[in-house]
Amino acid sequence: MKGILKIIGTTSICLIFALSFSIAMAFAEPADQGQKAKPNGIGEKSSSAQLETTAETAVLLDYSSGQVLYDKDMHVARPMASVTKLMTMLLICEAESQERIKMSDKVVASEHACSMGGSQIFLEPGEEMTAKEMLISIATGSANDASVAMAEFIAGSQEAFVSMMNEKAKKMGLKNTHFSNPTGLPIENHYTSAYDMAQVLRECLRYPLFREVSSIYEYDLRGGDFKLWNTNKLLKWYAGADAGKTGWTNEASYCLAASAKRDSLRLVSVVLGCPMPRTHFQETIKIFNYGFARYKAVDMAEAGQVVKEIKVEKGMMEKVKVITKDPVGLVVPKGQEKTVKGTINLPEKVVAPIKKGQIIGQYVVSKDGKEVLKVDLIVAQDIKKASPFKLLNNMLDRVYSME
Repeated sequence: MKGILKIIGTTSICLIFALSFSIAMAFAEPADQGQKAKPNGIGEKSSSAQLETTAETAVLLDYSSGQVLYDKDMHVARPMASVTKLMTMLLICEAESQERIKMSDKVVASEHACSMGGSQIFLEPGEEMTAKEMLISIATGSANDASVAMAEFIAGSQEAFVSMMNEKAKKMGLKNTHFSNPTGLPIENHYTSAYDMAQVLRECLRYPLFREVSSIYEYDLRGGDFKLWNTNKLLKWYAGADAGKTGWTNEASYCLAASAKRDSLRLVSVVLGCPMPRTHFQETIKIFNYGFARYKAVDMAEAGQVVKEIKVEKGMMEKVKVITKDPVGLVVPKGQEKTVKGTINLPEKVVAPIKKGQIIGQYVVSKDGKEVLKVDLIVAQDIKKASPFKLLNNMLDRVYSME
């Protein structure tokens, strides 16, 4: 009888151990299968399994290619607070580049703009500042009053400017973003995702004007009577940090979109919904450190770089320069640089007329033989169709050159 009990006892222990092991494995498996980030064709396992953040949502991108190097619920929509002002500044920089406004223009503050509250430079109704001073106040001091003053200056009203913001978001393909004001002050139907806001910052960084004002750490306004300090403390705290925008409201918690560059690698990070003061800086530093430690940029061409000259038929010129529309390159885990190759696909010739910016080919980037990026190749200038007289001369030149 004792022998039987001993066998039963041993069997029970084995069953309990097997059951415990099965339960442990059942709970352990989702750590591999439930990862948020995707490998993105760069040869690594999901980065969410290798990095934790207290931010509600986060993303890390390569600036040049837009590759996602890390994400945590990057498409989940959340309030964005003053990170909103990235889109406000983007539209200001766009208007300046299109010569619709000048930075020397005088902007008059309306009573509505002066009533914003929150972060501000305490504009008085009727007070004048240059557009450049207003933009610096937005970038550096996160000024709500300056944001509305510029919105009214560019679009005629705050409401019209908000429509421009949403039109731009739609044009950029931002699927989880909607704006209801240019400031980020709490309001209904005003949200973004970490991924969408990273795309906005990437677009901002294309403008030298944005890079200039976003990198200013301190500024003397009103002849030195009013001092501005940039809310983006990473400009002082983190080597390579050079642009970005902070945000905070009760609804949004602490938020930060930031850019940093080391050597040839520029990274863009966005964290939304960080729980405590300064945690948006701490989490961004952690994410940047992850990116710079693990990845390297393989640069092939800058935006606007001439890659070739090709023949033009029936044109006023015989050749035209072909340039890249965007930067060409890829970010890969360190040690995998030699797995990246680039191929230029262009016709041998084009027929006039052709317009500046016309797409005529592609720069294709592959990794391990798999295509991962395409960048349009465009013509660098207009070339008109040659007149009959010019075509005749060209033909005669060819005939005489054969003799």
